[in-house]
Order: sequence, then structure tokens, then C-alpha cells
Amino acid sequence: MGQRSSGLKAFFAPIVVAALIAGCQQAPKSPPKATPQVVVQVMHAQVVQLRSELPGRTAAHEVAEVRPQVSGLVHDRLFTEGSTVKAGQVLYQIDPAPYAAALEQADAALQAARAAARISELLVQRYRQLLPAKSISQQDYDNAEANFGQAQATVRQREAAVNAARIDLQRTRITAPISGRSGRSVVTPGALVSANQTTALTTISQLDPIYVDLTQSSAELLRLRRAAKDGAMKRGEAGTQKVSLVLEDGSSYPLEGRIQLSEVTVDATTGTVLVRALFPNPEGVLLPGMYVRAVVTEGTSDKGMLVPQAAVTRDRKGDPMARIVNAENKLEVRTLTVERALGNTWLVTGGLDEGDRVVVEGASTAQPGSGVEIVEAGAKPAAAKRAP
Repeated sequence: MGQRSSGLKAFFAPIVVAALIAGCQQAPKSPPKATPQVVVQVMHAQVVQLRSELPGRTAAHEVAEVRPQVSGLVHDRLFTEGSTVKAGQVLYQIDPAPYAAALEQADAALQAARAAARISELLVQRYRQLLPAKSISQQDYDNAEANFGQAQATVRQREAAVNAARIDLQRTRITAPISGRSGRSVVTPGALVSANQTTALTTISQLDPIYVDLTQSSAELLRLRRAAKDGAMKRGEAGTQKVSLVLEDGSSYPLEGRIQLSEVTVDATTGTVLVRALFPNPEGVLLPGMYVRAVVTEGTSDKGMLVPQAAVTRDRKGDPMARIVNAENKLEVRTLTVERALGNTWLVTGGLDEGDRVVVEGASTAQPGSGVEIVEAGAKPAAAKRAP
């Protein structure tokens, strides 16, 4: 039995060795590692418009609350609620009869005062002729002159009373102080109104142009002023900064506005500053009280570099960084100074030089320090060669 087993081993041993040798000869070779391809974008300094989005509300350019200045019954309402009215247009007519009578009474009193003044004047003239002949005493002459002066003062008083009565009569016709869109009327014909009452009869709002009051944080305002002082940004003069609007439904307002003023005080409760812009509103699309978002052009940066947001990541400390292809076509990591987001890009103010090649795609396929094959953004990457 032992001799048979030894014979089998001797028989199969050459066959196993031959099979192993054949297997080694047919094993595939490992393919050479391909150079990773990355898509880069060459950085160039350019003029960048700096914009920020601020919340705000619309406000009428001018608002006038119409109130009566005399008391009486409303005789008629002479405008249509919600219509456009012109400055000086009659809106309400208060019953003028009592004020017309008061004007006539004041005018009659004026005529009587003028007649009395004329009598006093004639008496003074007569006494002046008699005084040299000692026909009257000096006291009588002085009394006549004093009475004449008092009569003249009474005339002026009556004239003022006539003017006041005439003004009151005119005020029975309540007119629009400004041009604009009228609101609803709170009174109807037959209602009794009083002078200087607290309740307005109607309100007139001028909507073209219209104000947009925006709120900007004081910290942002300080940052902008510092950037302008350091020369990193050029700010426009007052009245030249452009503003565009996004309405509540997400649509864009077709007309541009201009910044009019920035308040000099900061709201202590919110830490914000009010910025007022003026917009044309010929179609009446903007109404007072609407919530809007304004895109404000704050200034321009002459040496801005825009890096796609996909190319910027964060390190463990949270600092922004990007992968750069150096002159030796090797990857290196740079820490960036990012100013703000502009659309789908970052405005970078530090960490990049003119002509730097920033990796925008394929950074995950290569390690820092390794060589890469460069494909510029917009070009078609070459197909990878298949290893034999």
C-alpha cells in the first residue's frame, strides 16, 4: 500500500508543477496608474460690481390727510373714491350759507367803521384850522386826533375780520393739498364735521415716484465704509447708486431706482440703519406697505477675483481654501480670503495671484503634491487611455 501511494505522488508531482508554471505565465499584469485629470479656471482680476440684498417696504412719496378747517354739514362729495386727484381740486363742499352771512356782517361792520373814521378825520381837519386862532383848546384838538387814530385802528380790525370771514367761506370748499391717489371717504353728504377734527375725511397718497425704505445693518455699513477708505471698493455718490427690486411674488420690478439718503442714526433695538431709495412708479404697480427685496449696487472693486463656489471648500478650522495647479503641474492647497458671495461665485480678495489655475472639477481624484493633467474650463477632457 505504501509503495502504491509513493508511486501516485511521483506521477502527479510533474503535472502540478507544470500547471503552476502555466498559471504564472497567463496571470495579467497590473495596469499602470493613469495621471488624474482636473478642470481648472485661470484667475484674472476684473472689475466687479458689488451688490447686496436688503429687505424693505414701500412708502408713498407724499401723504396728505384731508381734514376740515371749518365746522358744518357736508353738502356734497365731489370726487370718486380711489381716483387720481389734482392739487387744488375740490373734494368736499361744506354748507357755505352761515359763512356767507358772517362775511356780509363783517363787511357791514367795516363800512360803519370807515364812516366813523371819516367823521373823525373831518373833525381833526376843522380843529386844525381853528387851533391857531385859539377858537378851541389844545385839549379838544388832541382828543379829536386820538379819536381819529382809534377810528383808523377800528377800520383795520374790521378789515381783518372781513378777511377772516372770507377765508372761512373759502374753506367750505375742501380741496386736495397734493396730487395723488385718493383713499376711501369716511363721510357722506349730510355728515357734520368740525374744524381740525382728528379723523381725516380721506387720505391722498402720491405714488409716482414712490419711496422704498430699506434696512441695512450698521456692521455692514461700517464694512463698506472701511473698504471704500482702504481703496478696495469705489462707492458711488449719493443719488447715483442703482437699486433693483424683487417683489413679493418673486418677480422683478422692471424699473431701476436710486438711493436717496442713508439715516445718520442707528436703531438701538435692531442695530440697523434706514436707507431710502426712490423708484418711478408710472403704472402704480408698487403700493405703500408692500414688502420687497432690493438689490443695491454698493460700488465696484477693480481687482476682484471670482471663484466658483464649487471650487472652494473649508478646512478643519472652517477657513476657506482651494486647490491650485502650480507651475510644475502639481496640486497645492491655498487658504483664501473670501469677501462675499456673488451669485454662484465667491469674491476672493486674498490668497490668489493673477494667472493662478484653480481646480473646479476633479480635485477629489488627486492628492496635494501629486502631478495632474490639466483641462481648462470649457474644454472637453481627453478620454483616458486604457491600459493593456
